[in-house]
Amino acid sequence: MLIDTHCHLDFDDFAPELDAVVARALAAGVKRMVTISTHVRQFDKIRALAEKYDSVFCSVGTHPLSAREEPGITVEELVTLAQHPKVVAIGEVGLDYHYDYDGRDIQKQSFLRHIEAARQTGLPVIIHARQADEDMEAILREEMEKGAFRFILHCYSSGMKLAKTGVELGGFISFSGILTFKSAPEIREIAALVPHDRLLVETDAPYLAPVPFRGKRNEPAYVVETAAVLAGVLGMPLDEMAAVTTGNAYQVYHKMTPPEEG
Repeated sequence: MLIDTHCHLDFDDFAPELDAVVARALAAGVKRMVTISTHVRQFDKIRALAEKYDSVFCSVGTHPLSAREEPGITVEELVTLAQHPKVVAIGEVGLDYHYDYDGRDIQKQSFLRHIEAARQTGLPVIIHARQADEDMEAILREEMEKGAFRFILHCYSSGMKLAKTGVELGGFISFSGILTFKSAPEIREIAALVPHDRLLVETDAPYLAPVPFRGKRNEPAYVVETAAVLAGVLGMPLDEMAAVTTGNAYQVYHKMTPPEEG
């Protein structure tokens, strides 16, 4: 069994065949999927997906590149929406300086509100970090001193230093299809050093399809390919790696229920 800890099933890419996408994931042994919020104002759509499929759970939050569009999201609103039984995380949120250099302050303010919501709910905050390692490390350290919170550095593509900081502060590191790319040896080096009890796998579908599907639309079933590469990096059988990452996913997404036996 595997868990796709981060995908975007509400995106239009999946609309024509969502039932088939979920069915293919289940057939591949991916028994749980977490569909991730990028806009709080569109949470109704995400919630409906999670309610429709037993295997799908969700988060609530505003992506850093959507922070300008949703300036009025409050901690109280996030906490209230997170009470839904299928909501297992806050986010995704964080810092992305690749596309939005001028919006740093807006992103930081949104990030801090989401962290506080994570503290109040006990749910993990799903962190998007792109070309913002120094600021991300500083915020994580400063905020952890104010009060502990759970977090996931998702779709890891940052440097070694941030990964070490994340582990030091108790966070989880999630690897996507980037791990399988020939152009990403440094990501495999980082994965090799992350403690086994902090490892997660994801697709970030519909983006970043792993080899051998690179260039195609990604989907949750393909998380098997990323898990296989991660197993190879660590010199571990795939079934053992699946057990490790699945156990970790249930630990961090502690509201997520396992499939009923039989």
